[in-house]
Amino acid sequence: MEVKVQPGSHKADEKYGITVTEDGPYMVYGKPSLDQQFIMTDEDGFSWTFEPGQSFDMDNEPVALCRCGYSKDKPYCDGSHIGAAWDPRLMASEEPILSGAEAFGGPTLTLTDNQDYCVFARFCDAKGRVWNLVGQSDDPQKRDYTIHEADMCPNGRLSAWDNSTKQPFEPRYDPSLSLIEDRPMALSGGIWVKGGIPVRREDGFTYEIRNRVVLCRCGQSSMKPRCDGTHASMRFRDGLPENPVKK
Repeated sequence: MEVKVQPGSHKADEKYGITVTEDGPYMVYGKPSLDQQFIMTDEDGFSWTFEPGQSFDMDNEPVALCRCGYSKDKPYCDGSHIGAAWDPRLMASEEPILSGAEAFGGPTLTLTDNQDYCVFARFCDAKGRVWNLVGQSDDPQKRDYTIHEADMCPNGRLSAWDNSTKQPFEPRYDPSLSLIEDRPMALSGGIWVKGGIPVRREDGFTYEIRNRVVLCRCGQSSMKPRCDGTHASMRFRDGLPENPVKK
């Protein structure tokens, strides 16, 4: 079966890949970098940027990363998934993200939105909310805000498309992984997979390759392996350093 690639995304080099084991961890291949990324707010208290935190060793191959939420050696798997109170079943849709997306048209941009991919990062709320901003995208500043807010959505729920070229705007990411840390809400989010790293099941099925993907690491998402924002309602904390690294 041909692997689907989302428009605007590119498949990473063949050495990279993540295999989601049926009852256990994520097995990561290719030695991508892994760090923390902290959600930071603007002057009005809305999510606006990310700042890096601690980096983690990824020199082994493969590296087993926790997906049950119970490991005492996060972000790595320590075997705690065996006998833990979690449901490992993989329930995420096999369809491309755009197949379930709604389109919001504006003068110079169109916004696509698949609500099932919300991970509660809240970058869409700043500067007047992205669904309102796209309708005013003939204003250069509001056009820039629309693109920024859509691009910052870590799971790609939102994408801004140029009405002239019919192409999506996408940030350029090297193949890499990050642990999302929601500093304003004092909780931890999912594993942010960037740069077109393929995510596959043990049965060989590969999910649509996308530039921005967030995988569940609290163990409670109803759309595993994808994050569905449940970490926010359960107040998931990974116990890792709670502040960005000062430059």
